[in-house]
Amino acid sequence: MEDSYGIVLLAAGSSARMGKPKQLLLYKGKTLLQHAVDAAIGTGAKPVVAVLGANPELLIKEIAAKKVTVVINYGWKEGMGSSIRCGLQKLLGINPGVHAAILMVCDQPFVTVKLLEELVEKYHKTGKPVIACSYENSRGTPALFDKTIFAALLALKGDGGAKRIIKGNPDWVNVVNFPLGNIDIDTDPDYDALIKSSSL
Repeated sequence: MEDSYGIVLLAAGSSARMGKPKQLLLYKGKTLLQHAVDAAIGTGAKPVVAVLGANPELLIKEIAAKKVTVVINYGWKEGMGSSIRCGLQKLLGINPGVHAAILMVCDQPFVTVKLLEELVEKYHKTGKPVIACSYENSRGTPALFDKTIFAALLALKGDGGAKRIIKGNPDWVNVVNFPLGNIDIDTDPDYDALIKSSSL
């Protein structure tokens, strides 16, 4: 059997800068959360774990019918590190033999099944323990982490997230180019620009 991998979708934030749950913003007929979940499920990864935190009762309805395991991070206010720990622990509880995990967020609307599969292909091809997406002189999500990196992920604290691992260990990392990865939705103007571009 080919190496198994799971996906952890980080969707626990409160969208403080936007003032409303950005996970529920509509784009091409689906919410951003649904887009992300559909891309994750489309890869055939097992399991797909969605980490919710703020407003869980609103968000669960959006994905209740989908083949995704939902976990609530009650410590979401601590920051991204707590959601990564929460999601990865759940993933390992379901599939303890998993070889790698992809971390992704739900405010990058241009993430596709193909992009996620490219991360896995690059992982097999290069043998590097971290495969990150590259955009605008940055390396970040979605990103794949080999099981040898899980201990470092589970040790994350605060709001630094997995970027700290990617930045601090360049020798571990190979990349997949994702030029549209720099488009993430944090504010109303970000969302307005996305909707405008999709109607062109």
